[in-house]
Amino acid sequence: MQIRNKRSGGLFVATFSVAALIACNLVATCAVSDGARVNEKDGLEYVWIQPGKFIMGCSAADTQCEESEKPAHEVEISKGFWMGRTVVTVAAWKKYRTEGKGPELPTEDGIGRTNLNEASKDGNMPVVFVSWVQARDFCKWSGGRLPTEAEWEYAARAGSTAPRYGELDAVAWYADNSGTKRIDSAALIKSERGEYYKRLFENSNGPHPVAQKAPNAWGLYDMLGNVGQWVQDWQGHYTPGKAVDPSGSDEQIKKGFRGGNWYNVPWMVRSSFRGISGLRETISIVGCRCVQP
Repeated sequence: MQIRNKRSGGLFVATFSVAALIACNLVATCAVSDGARVNEKDGLEYVWIQPGKFIMGCSAADTQCEESEKPAHEVEISKGFWMGRTVVTVAAWKKYRTEGKGPELPTEDGIGRTNLNEASKDGNMPVVFVSWVQARDFCKWSGGRLPTEAEWEYAARAGSTAPRYGELDAVAWYADNSGTKRIDSAALIKSERGEYYKRLFENSNGPHPVAQKAPNAWGLYDMLGNVGQWVQDWQGHYTPGKAVDPSGSDEQIKKGFRGGNWYNVPWMVRSSFRGISGLRETISIVGCRCVQP
């Protein structure tokens, strides 16, 4: 259902879905999305995420967590925010670029893919090869910022206390299902670790257009799989206890990205999994998603 509404002095189209009305199942408190609006700057749809509390980090009974995901700890998100319903798309980035604000992104990777970013000819493809700095600048241009790591995980879980907000194949593109044929990526990386990337290339594994998999209860697509998503924080170790609106580490060594991607084996595609990279590094598996106050 679509309605016309006013928020922050501007007109937007709010779209309500069944998923947005599903009650959250948080350990503490949560509220569901009250709709979505289109950002005229980047052309993307944003979903309202209401404040609440959740358990951040390794999910209970999850046997695949790394030490960087521990200890699980309570976090309160005290302020609501708008989050992109999808990751930033080729169409949105092209708008940014043609307005003279953003760079043209690479269209090839190092092993032979020649259909990335604008070369894909599909505006619904997610952008990749975006550095943290470039992602930050895009979000600033669009009127927002990158999400904090806590905001990202809170939004990704959407009330779920499980490692994923749904069955993996239903919600995510990852190494097993993002190519022409289904593969057992966990077995492949064990038997042919040195040839893993090549084997995925031969199987045409890669990013897919956004919003083809099932959304989470907030109505957000591709929070898991497809492409990783930069977060605002420097990544560091979690500390026990309760945190309110945490903003990351003071260590200032590496920036974080979350969500897993089309290249990953299944155990990496979980709500608590954490990736890291340098400020200006670009990777063919990482894009971005913005939030707005």
